[in-house]
Amino acid sequence: MKSPLNIKEEAYEKSNRKMRSKYKKETGKSLGSRQTSGTGKRRVSFACRFAGMAGAMKDAKGEPTKKAMALKKWGFGSVAAAKTFCNKHKEKKS
Repeated sequence: MKSPLNIKEEAYEKSNRKMRSKYKKETGKSLGSRQTSGTGKRRVSFACRFAGMAGAMKDAKGEPTKKAMALKKWGFGSVAAAKTFCNKHKEKKS
């Protein structure tokens, strides 16, 4: 028997694949893959975007929300971790 978390992660991945397929049909372009490590611009941008995002990390049943799963897939354990990463690696505007 699969744990509820694995089922939820599989549903998240299915939803992600569907979204990526729809984007490709509409634009003819592919979305880049997740960057789970390093300091690439897309990963920094993701961290900054999600660090400022409102919303809980767990739902009413105590299971991770889509926000929490997205952070995990990009290599961040919490909003605070994403915020710290963002502040450390974002480009300074002059």
